[in-house]
Amino acid sequence: MRIQATLLLLASCVPSTVAIYSDEINHIDFHHALLGVPSSHSTFFLKPSSSSNASLLYTLSEKSLLGAVNPRDGSVVWRQNISRSSLPADHGASQDRILRGSDGTNALVGAVGNYVSSWSALDGKLIWESSFGDEVVADLELLELEDANVAPSTKDAIALFGGKNGVIRRLDGDSGEVKWEYKDESGDIPFQISSSATEIFYISLQSALLKGYKIKVTSLDLLSGRQKQQVSLNSESDVTGPESVLFVGANTASPLIVWADKSNKTLKVNIIGSKSVSSFNIDSTSGEEVRSITVHAPKKLNSLVHFLVHYETDSSSWADVYHIDLKSAVPSKAYDLPRLPGWSVFATSNSDANVYFTRITDSEATVVSSVSHGILGRWPLQNVPVERATHAVSEVVAKGDTVAVRSAAVLDSGDWELIRNGQTEWTRYEALMGALAAQWAETDGQEDLVHQLEVEGHESLYGAYVHRVKRHFRDLQYLPDWLRGLPTRILTSFVTDDVSNLDGFGLTKLIIVATENGRVYALDSGKQGSVSWSVKAAESQSWGVKGIVTQPGTATVYAGDGSSVKLNVTSGAIIDRSPASTKLRSIAIINDKSAPVTIGIREDGTPLQSVDQPGIFVTLSDDGRVLGWKTNDIKTPIWEFLPTSGQKIIRATARPSHDPVASIGKVLGNRSVLYKYLSPNLALITAVGENSASFYLLDAVTGKVLYATTQDAVDTTQPIASTISENWFAYSFWGDVSDSSEAKGYQLVISELYESPIPNDRGVLGSASNYSSVDDLPLPYVVSQAFIIPEPISHMAVTQTRQGITTRQLLCTLPSTNSLIGIPRPVLDPRRPVGRDPTPSEAEEGLFKYNPFLEFDGKWYLSHARDVAGIKSILSSPTLLESTSLILAFGGDIFGTRATPSQAFDVLGKSFSKLQLLMTIVALTVGVAILSPMVCFVYSHRS
Repeated sequence: MRIQATLLLLASCVPSTVAIYSDEINHIDFHHALLGVPSSHSTFFLKPSSSSNASLLYTLSEKSLLGAVNPRDGSVVWRQNISRSSLPADHGASQDRILRGSDGTNALVGAVGNYVSSWSALDGKLIWESSFGDEVVADLELLELEDANVAPSTKDAIALFGGKNGVIRRLDGDSGEVKWEYKDESGDIPFQISSSATEIFYISLQSALLKGYKIKVTSLDLLSGRQKQQVSLNSESDVTGPESVLFVGANTASPLIVWADKSNKTLKVNIIGSKSVSSFNIDSTSGEEVRSITVHAPKKLNSLVHFLVHYETDSSSWADVYHIDLKSAVPSKAYDLPRLPGWSVFATSNSDANVYFTRITDSEATVVSSVSHGILGRWPLQNVPVERATHAVSEVVAKGDTVAVRSAAVLDSGDWELIRNGQTEWTRYEALMGALAAQWAETDGQEDLVHQLEVEGHESLYGAYVHRVKRHFRDLQYLPDWLRGLPTRILTSFVTDDVSNLDGFGLTKLIIVATENGRVYALDSGKQGSVSWSVKAAESQSWGVKGIVTQPGTATVYAGDGSSVKLNVTSGAIIDRSPASTKLRSIAIINDKSAPVTIGIREDGTPLQSVDQPGIFVTLSDDGRVLGWKTNDIKTPIWEFLPTSGQKIIRATARPSHDPVASIGKVLGNRSVLYKYLSPNLALITAVGENSASFYLLDAVTGKVLYATTQDAVDTTQPIASTISENWFAYSFWGDVSDSSEAKGYQLVISELYESPIPNDRGVLGSASNYSSVDDLPLPYVVSQAFIIPEPISHMAVTQTRQGITTRQLLCTLPSTNSLIGIPRPVLDPRRPVGRDPTPSEAEEGLFKYNPFLEFDGKWYLSHARDVAGIKSILSSPTLLESTSLILAFGGDIFGTRATPSQAFDVLGKSFSKLQLLMTIVALTVGVAILSPMVCFVYSHRS
């Protein structure tokens, strides 16, 4: 207790700290700025400026994020979220994501749903944007040929819109305005568009009389959009739907349509604009069925009219290269690339008019020219990929008779790698985008030390001393190894920043992250969030993770179908699996001294099983009720709570599992004490009505409402966040500022709970030696205050430290500015004097005058100047240093940092120099040695 009191005094004397210093970026924090898994048809290298040969890597991901990546290091140059379609999420074709760009033009055009926009390729600034009602963009192309009406820096776009009728529109490259439009009222299925030097081709699927579809090509005038001619191809025996057509497009010199018969034994090619169809036999020498056919063709204006067809079976892959005769408009097979076992991916690239094909396998990367099959470059892969690549883009540079190539390949796991001449330059773990759940984990050794220290913290002074002596005696077995490494540690401590090496104090932990695509990652918080391992834990692409429970050395991931996977946190090895059973809404975690116990919660809110352990837990039912259950008896709920009629419960929040209380009261300036209303069984319920939000504080044992408040004129479509800790809770919303004002704004409300409004009074329980929660509990005395904040808060959490002595911070995510802030609790003290300056007693307590407008101080921004986007949840974890809390934000980006709300009062600062200290000691020793004889001589002379 004396140690805790001393630390509490030190923490209270330290002023609020700066959130993060500029020299601490990438040192105490890490950030995975993610885009999502790149789309195969909307990823490419592009030179955004005609005055430079430098290229950037552009993609429109499956998460509708448009971004530019620096190919040198994989960093994000800029990114924009273009998921602004006004169509409903369940719209059939609203998930199409299309991105187009052209070398030398500083404009990208992208489309998602009914939203089309143009962005600067250099800096990501918006050029123009348009929405088109309930029409969905089915295809998008840029007109490669410039005319007098088009500025050199932009190119007009041709957009195909699907729906009841196909509509083709030409959009101005500078403004996005519609120059002309063509409507197809034939009832055909709109499919794709392509263009030549003088025409635009609209490809649709016309239903045949008996079965299948004919491919119909409609030629449109480039300048006016008027129909010129129509051609129907005899494809009804092969084409059963849009998925049967393999490819439409290529460069404007000779665009083509490619499809195959139903058995994948014959390839058919049509040069758009002609009626002839060329057929080629697909030779599968192994006798295996061809399961995949992919066509690769250059799209650059002046490139050679060559294309490659990639074939895959279950065990091998190969490719054929075709040339097109421009005079006769007839394709012919030029050569083939050999069949290789395993998987392969191909990519097309241009250098002037030359076309190159890059092939990446599980062992090597090769480059060939489209003219000849001779291999121009071959590089063995230095790092063999664990997962197969699904698609790639490449950029080839010719150097005399040799070439250099860099390829950006997307792996089956969702990881994005850049391979330069066989060497992996960087890896972006894009599958982390949209993480479903995360949890801190520790190895066996770390957890054992934490457990031993917790035991000592709960012992008497003598018992803790005896326990520590025994622990140190057991640690003597590691003494020889420690002595052998001592010289190295001594030397490195003087030449490196040893203050930053705090691994032994619990600042380095593994973070287990479960993603949407069924994978589990382990991030090392001590190495800037680097990925230690990843493993495919589920085959389903949407396993709906409900939670992760960690124990010493293991982590168990619970899925929505009732299954679970247990992994080794050190290696990622799967230890055990449980099969799917009942669909779950969530899981309840019952903390036990030995190990946490989990209880599955069905979709209707009822528990799946009971456990032989006393306890209470709370669930939400499908009909909007809050239910309380006994852990060892789940036949019927022990209580239920239903909000006011017309309200719907959206969230139930409990105190964090680790929420220690360092002091049971708040010491006032006159040395009196306001005793906190403390209960581990508090639950904060958030319910919304048509234009109101209510917050209920319940006792989880009895279901009794301890406190309730309702805010009217609330916009429930805006974020409503809440959290609870110790004896206080906070929530934020958008609504009326006051009853007498029509002004609206974002508000942050803080409420503190006390046993009595009178200092030194414990209330009705003051004289009770013990009590039961089943009895009629007294209501808390609640002090509340509201603040107007400049922007919305989407999620809240609270910093956690080992003993709860350090001042807490309210962690908030700000979606408008993509930031994470930590608001010091003293700033939010609801007891701040209103309309007057604090008295000397209040000032001594740390209170200052209340201001209704709470501006977010720049020192509160834990994310510094980073753009931390899409955060859905925040986790905090204590360390062995009382001053320091670990923070993880995830859901979109992954961001981790350390917070020291009361500054690092138990850690030496960076300015501390061990070398200087050692030199000072040496100098003092030398001084004493020199002065000692003099002092003795003077003393003896005086004697």
